[in-house]
Amino acid sequence: MADMEEVVVEANCRPEETRATHAFRSSSPHYAQVIPITTSPPPTREEDGADWGCGELNPQDAWLPITESRNGNTISATFHLISSGIGIQALLLPLAFATLGWAWGIICLSLAFTWQLYTTWLLVHLHESESGIRYSRYLHLAVTAFGLKLGKLLTIFPVMYQSGGTCVQLIIIGGGIMELFFKNVCDVKSLTGTECFLVFMCMAIVVAQFPNLNSIAWVSFIGAITAVGYCTLIWALSIGKGRPSDISYNPPEMDSNMDTFGGIMNSIGIIFIAFRGHNVMLEIQGTLPSSSKHPSHKQMWRGVTISYALIAMCLLPLATAEFWAYGNKIPYSYGKILSSVSKFHGHKTSTFVLGLICIIVVINCLSTFQIYSMVVFDNLEFKYTSRKSKPCARWLRMVFRFLFGGVAFFAAVALPFLPSLAPLIGGMTLPLAYAYPCFMWIAIKKPQPRSGKWCINMGLGCLGLVLSVVLVVAAIWNLTDKGLNANFFKP
Repeated sequence: MADMEEVVVEANCRPEETRATHAFRSSSPHYAQVIPITTSPPPTREEDGADWGCGELNPQDAWLPITESRNGNTISATFHLISSGIGIQALLLPLAFATLGWAWGIICLSLAFTWQLYTTWLLVHLHESESGIRYSRYLHLAVTAFGLKLGKLLTIFPVMYQSGGTCVQLIIIGGGIMELFFKNVCDVKSLTGTECFLVFMCMAIVVAQFPNLNSIAWVSFIGAITAVGYCTLIWALSIGKGRPSDISYNPPEMDSNMDTFGGIMNSIGIIFIAFRGHNVMLEIQGTLPSSSKHPSHKQMWRGVTISYALIAMCLLPLATAEFWAYGNKIPYSYGKILSSVSKFHGHKTSTFVLGLICIIVVINCLSTFQIYSMVVFDNLEFKYTSRKSKPCARWLRMVFRFLFGGVAFFAAVALPFLPSLAPLIGGMTLPLAYAYPCFMWIAIKKPQPRSGKWCINMGLGCLGLVLSVVLVVAAIWNLTDKGLNANFFKP
């Protein structure tokens, strides 16, 4: 991951020519660094507005996977948003309800959803400026708002973790579910977890050979269908099987007040990190065409509205139905959650149903992998095109993607406990979704100090930073108390 971070730093500090001059220079008198920005020259006449979008790509942007194609539409954006926005970590939402209870669980879930929907609105409307600049990468927007040094300092780690790190987690999760499927559905005991990781990674890299983000819209369509499918199937089965008689909704007893505090904050963290995708929001919008008369934020916001309505229809029933069915006996394990219907009802669920859920989850992980890995591929190709001043050959693209697959695989094998670090690293990257967009809005739009917009964004931004610090402290306490756990997929 250190090599990836170096790529990002170099990629976003290399001079690049654009159709208009927009550079952010270091305060150091000894050197200057330029951040590349995709620009669109403003039309000189109103009738030229329809052609504005035709000249918005600088030559290097036309070579990179994120901005190579801008022929997307509301439907493709919706598929990308759903596939990247729903993850298997949503299965742990009932666990948060078991600690918080009905009232506080629903309040926190509603607050997190509303908050991140608002910051999504901010990012969508910050994507393009009145001068025609389009910020198709989160880091570019952060540097514009905070300056070169602070922008990189604040955003490089969370962006890299939520792209490359998420791919590693998807290998661990997808491979773990495959192992669960082979051992409990197919009764194949010989496959090891490492072999399942390798099988999953090979399938993911084969699918990853599509050239750009817009070209994988159909993959995201499959990811969106499977995400909605397994969420709906799990909560529907929980309700359909009925509720066991010995279920309790009382919070679990803790040995000390600090344990109680750590459990509550860990549950809040589970809820807040269940919503994801802000680090690829600008990239998805970058696949849409834009003109002065038809800016991309109109299509993007329609896609956000549709996708987030579906996300809410998946996550809220999943959290409430699972908690209603299993109470505080909900297990802290993805594998046990998938097989919990049979455990708590005293008889085996149909092997076909359990196998179907596992297959759907694996397909969803493969689809989601493509969106987050595209950010890494974009950075790798940017480094090459900056040095060679020419696009990557097809064979070189394949080399980059197989290379990344190998690095991600070895990281997954070396760090099988990475999902157990999700509350810690999720707390560290939480400002990316809940705080930074508010501060970026203030820095770029410059609302009147102490006005309504200024107070709302400043308040939410500061609250997001405080929440991040508290969640990190609670996660460290829980890890110290309970230690790491790699058995997330054991039935």
